[in-house]
This record gives sequence, C-alpha cells and structure tokens, in this order.
Amino acid sequence: MNPKLNVNIGIAFLSVLSASVSGQDRKAPNVVFILADEWRGQDLGYNGNKDVLTPNLDKLATQAVNFTNTISCCAVCCPYRGSLLTGQYPLTTGVFVNDVLLNPEAPSLGKIFKSAGYKTAYIGKWHLDGHGRNSFIPIERRQGFEYWKVLECTHDYNNSFYWGNDDKKAKWEGYDAFAQTVDAANYIKAGKQDAKPFFMILSWGPPHTPFETAPESYKQIYRNKLLNLHPNVPSDLSEKAIADLVGYYGHISALDSCIGILQKTLKETGLDDNTIFIFTSDHGAMVRSHGFVNKQRPYEESINVPLLIRHPKLLGNKGKKNNMLINTPDLMPTILGLCNLPIPSTVEGEDKSAIIKGKSKDTTNAVLIASYHAFGQYSAELGGVEYRGVRTKRYTFTKDLSGPWLLFDNQKDPYQMNNLVNDPKFTKVKNDLELKLTQLLNKTNDRFLSGKEYIKKWGYVIDKTGTVPYIKINYQGLPIE
Repeated sequence: MNPKLNVNIGIAFLSVLSASVSGQDRKAPNVVFILADEWRGQDLGYNGNKDVLTPNLDKLATQAVNFTNTISCCAVCCPYRGSLLTGQYPLTTGVFVNDVLLNPEAPSLGKIFKSAGYKTAYIGKWHLDGHGRNSFIPIERRQGFEYWKVLECTHDYNNSFYWGNDDKKAKWEGYDAFAQTVDAANYIKAGKQDAKPFFMILSWGPPHTPFETAPESYKQIYRNKLLNLHPNVPSDLSEKAIADLVGYYGHISALDSCIGILQKTLKETGLDDNTIFIFTSDHGAMVRSHGFVNKQRPYEESINVPLLIRHPKLLGNKGKKNNMLINTPDLMPTILGLCNLPIPSTVEGEDKSAIIKGKSKDTTNAVLIASYHAFGQYSAELGGVEYRGVRTKRYTFTKDLSGPWLLFDNQKDPYQMNNLVNDPKFTKVKNDLELKLTQLLNKTNDRFLSGKEYIKKWGYVIDKTGTVPYIKINYQGLPIE
C-alpha cells in the first residue's frame, strides 16, 4: 500500500472512530499489556520448564488462555514493535531494522484507544523513534500515548533513565523493571477513580542481555542449581550457557515478581474482573542453542514467544491452552476486537478475538517468519542471511535468497537438530510449505528482495555491520543535521 494513502486512510478512520465511539464508560474493559524483551516461550514454569521459577505467571496461566503457538514474525525488537502498534508487516511500516522511526502519522493502538475515549499510558522501553537511544521523544511522535515515562532504549537496567510527562529526564531507582512496575501499579490505582477506561503498555528491557545484570538475589536462586540445557547447545559452549542461564533466569524470576505486584494491584482495586491482562514478549533468545546468543534466527528459541490473555468475563476464569497460530501483526486487531473497537483498513494482521471467544473456528494453517535484512549480531559478516519462511503447528520451513534452507519437524524434533530440507522423504512436505510461503508473500506484497534493496528503498544509512547507527534520522531515513 502507498504510505501516503495509508496515512490518509488512517486519519479518516480515527476521525470516524472519535465521532462514533468516544465517551466510553466504565463498562469498557481496561487493557494492561505487559511486554518483555527477549523472553522465549519455553522458559516458563507453566510451559514445562522445571528449572525456572515463575510462580506468579504459573498462577496467572491457571486463569488465562495460554497461546502456545505465538510467533514473532520478525524476531527483532523494532520490527516487532512497529507491527504490534500498527497490525502491519515490517515491510509496510518500514521498520524492518532496528533504530528507525515508525511513521508518526500511522494508525496505531495508542491513537485508536485514545480516540475511543480511553486514557492511554506507556511506561518503559519504546524503541520506535529512530532519533538516538537516549533522545527526547516529542508528543507528536508518541503514537497517541498520553501518560509517558519512556526511554527509546537501554540495556543498562541498573542505571536507567526515562523522559516523563514533564518532558524532563529522570532516573528509575534501582533495577528499572521494579521501578517501572511500581509506577504502572500506581497508574492502575489512579485508574480506579477515573470514569474512563485505560489502555496501558508496560514495556520491560529484561530479560534481554546482558544477563549478568539481573538482581543479585534472583541470580543467587540459580547459582547452585543443576540447570538443564537444550540438547542443541554445543557441548563446548555448555559452561557459557549455564552462566547465561543463571542471569537470564534471574531476570525472569525478577519480572515474575512484578507480575505478582500487578495482579495484586488489580485485585485490590477491584479492576481485575474488567481488565484484559496480556503478557507476551517481542521475541525469544537463543542462549547458546545452535551456538548463538540472541535472536533474529528462524529457530524456535528465537521466534516462539509466550502469550497469556486473561479476562474473566470474556474468556472465563479457568486456564486453558490454545494452539492456534498467532503472528505479531495479529495482536493489534485482536486487542481491538476484544474491546469491540473497529479495526482500520490499514491493518494486515487478523482479528482472532472471535476465535478466542469460541464464536468462530481458526482456519490459519501457516504464519510468516522473516528476516528482511542481515544486521548487527546477525550481520552478513557473522553469517546472517535474509530469509522468509512459514511456521505451521508442526513444521518450520525457511528459504534464503539462494533457495530452500531449513525444514524442521517440530513435533518429532522440538530442538530442531535434524534439517530435513534435502531429505527426499519430505519433498512433498517441503513443496506444500513452499506453496504456503508463496501465498503469504503474495498476500503481504513481499517480493523477497535482498536487504540492501530495502535499505536503499527506504533511504536508511547503515554501517559495516548492516546496522542503522544510533543517530538522528528522519522518517525517510535521512540524517538530521
């Protein structure tokens, strides 16, 4: 879609929305959206990890829908966030690499909720402004969020800053996720007294690396514990992997305690029965699986993320698993659907709310996974490739620019140690998956060009690692003097 047309449609939609549904009363559900960074779906007690301690999330899972096939379409921070807010794929938003600006005029979640009469809040990591990771973000680039305690990006969790509603820079006390959670809890408490419903995103930086910066008391839980490694971790990296897990799990257990604070706050304020509580992550982490540390790769550790959705009145109060395929662009329209808000025509994802409520059947048999440009820790010089692929409930299939690359039977080979792409017994499976991929690429207007061509199309400036430097650039990717 033409970006200019896209913006005009969005502006018209928001005008109609404001006129038709503004003035929502307290019957409309609140929404609390918790976004972690680099938390893989396997690493939760309720999903079968017996090493990591997540008692509050385990309890939440007994009251929520646990979506076991939630996929990060482009398993990198900024592309995920652009898709989350707009319901569009990264090639449509232009945010297919890190540290670029999401179009300030895009029809997005914060604006839609605000136009529908909601209060809106964003706390924590933003990473959609492209003007430098510590730079001030003016109101016109905040995508409709009113309450604002945000920094573009930091992974210095114990020395973390934010820009507040007073447009002044301040520092979170101690471990930033703890302080951000307290702030979010206070926002919820204040919401009890307000006639308007609220939509709040709390975006944590952890458990993203550096793992060693987790609070000491939480790391200590795992220091003398026998930790199990995925069998796809190379033996010569096992010692490093164990050290990583001590900090990674330490971050996770610290964040789990934050979930406990938020759940307690919702119950004490009496808002829990009418609040849609969502917990998820932007992507996973390899943690030495297949020899890698971070994300962006098409393996399960990277693309499969947790997703819990709780709302007693809409979804019941008994935990259940749901194995439907949900992709990143589906989240925005699904949230709007759960709140009975109209969905703009610019959205490319699918509204899954009727399926979640049991009012219609799921027909999705494959979702798109992609890396549009090899950069940073997945740069070409480090072996990174552009790829497109599909994830079904059973298989993962990917192609790079040279042709079919990976094929895994995730049911029989959950740690993806046996690449079947050249196995003649799986020719029919591969051809079927390749057809599904072609259909998804056609549907999303993706010509599967090289990353360099997309960088050139959007005018982004990159360094030798393929990364957009953390400098000031505008929406077209041009340097600001």
